[in-house]
Amino acid sequence: MYISKRAFVRIISFLTAAILVVGIAAALNMNTSEQLKQSLTQTMTRNAEELSASLDNLSTTLTKSRYAESAQMLEQLSSKLWSDAASAKLSLSQLPVAELHLENTYKFLSQVGNYSKSLAKRCANGETLTAKDRENLAALGEYASRLADNMWTVEERITNGELSFEKAASEMQGAENSDEPMYITEGFTDFEEGYDNYPTLIYDGPFSDHILEKEPVMLKNAEEVTIKQALKKAEAACNTTGLTHSESGDEQGKMPSFVFSKDNVTAAVTKKGGLLCYMSNYRGVANRTLTAAQAVQKAKEYLKKLGIENLTDTYYEIYNNVCMINFAAVQDDVTMYTDLIKVSVAMDNGDIIGYDARGYITNHTVRTLKSPALTQSEAQAKLSKQLVVTSAGLAVIPSAGQNELYCYEFSCRADDGRNILVYINTETGDEEQILLLQISENGTLTV
Repeated sequence: MYISKRAFVRIISFLTAAILVVGIAAALNMNTSEQLKQSLTQTMTRNAEELSASLDNLSTTLTKSRYAESAQMLEQLSSKLWSDAASAKLSLSQLPVAELHLENTYKFLSQVGNYSKSLAKRCANGETLTAKDRENLAALGEYASRLADNMWTVEERITNGELSFEKAASEMQGAENSDEPMYITEGFTDFEEGYDNYPTLIYDGPFSDHILEKEPVMLKNAEEVTIKQALKKAEAACNTTGLTHSESGDEQGKMPSFVFSKDNVTAAVTKKGGLLCYMSNYRGVANRTLTAAQAVQKAKEYLKKLGIENLTDTYYEIYNNVCMINFAAVQDDVTMYTDLIKVSVAMDNGDIIGYDARGYITNHTVRTLKSPALTQSEAQAKLSKQLVVTSAGLAVIPSAGQNELYCYEFSCRADDGRNILVYINTETGDEEQILLLQISENGTLTV
């Protein structure tokens, strides 16, 4: 059969085009498949993280419940438990563990919320928590903590690439010959098998960032500043010159601010009042030469340089050789936990590498505080008998809404050695807030 040169070239062209199309299609399918794998891994990792966080929250709130004395506080904590248990069940339902038949795990998550609500209802009817009730809460808290630890281990192994959800899927399909460790299942099977001491249950918020949603008190009736004035304030705060400004990068919302930058330095100054809103000059800090006390002193000197007075350092945390200190305003020996400034100090040389005054700018004002209706002794009598008071004072704290609560602040030691903060309303005697203090060489955290 004779084929002309032109036909031959045409056939070769068609074949080349066909091969190219098939190759592109294969590449696209491979790329799509890889994208689907990545999307699956990201989704599953997020679910594992959310489950771990919900379990951590359950453990913390259950511990707080042990030291609650009033029906109001128990109701508040039980609502939190109910919400976190629901979040945990939702995250669990989206993980590839259906074949494990996690009856005990689901039972635990269901009972936590129901049991706490029943205790709150009993207290509302005039009853008090019994020793057995508190033992049950302690046991539930231990179970939540153990399962959370297991899940954080799973999440860490996913992040490190030691576990993929493809392997998890093969586990669910009974891949008995696989030599891959069954990390995703171990965290649950260990928990399911450890129910020997599970109690028999017989039954029928440092503070929130929501303060930033308010209209900033310090900016009301404040005069507009020029960009030149704001730049001068920013460069003084950053101890540098040559900061640049782009209008598109300015902060909007409830605290409009000019934003200046240079290399890794960023500073924001409010357009009304010209107040330093925040500053960031973060860098790697390889070692520590300063103590925590010296870092706090460096932060105090920085605040004095900015002209901010009447603050007290409350808690600090050290991470990656950076000490972040919380400062609260003080008025007539009353600590204003609503008026917060955070200062971060590099512990190698004392540089100020972070500053955030948004909570302070939002809330700071001179309050008119009434004399407490309750004496300190009367307020202390409202505390759980399991707590021993180590110190006491007065404080203003934020409520769950956008109001402020004037309270006695009691630092306490629990019978198991935990450090607890309890806030009793100076007017009503209500137990408004319970915080657990986690104290270590790297600072103090409140949860």
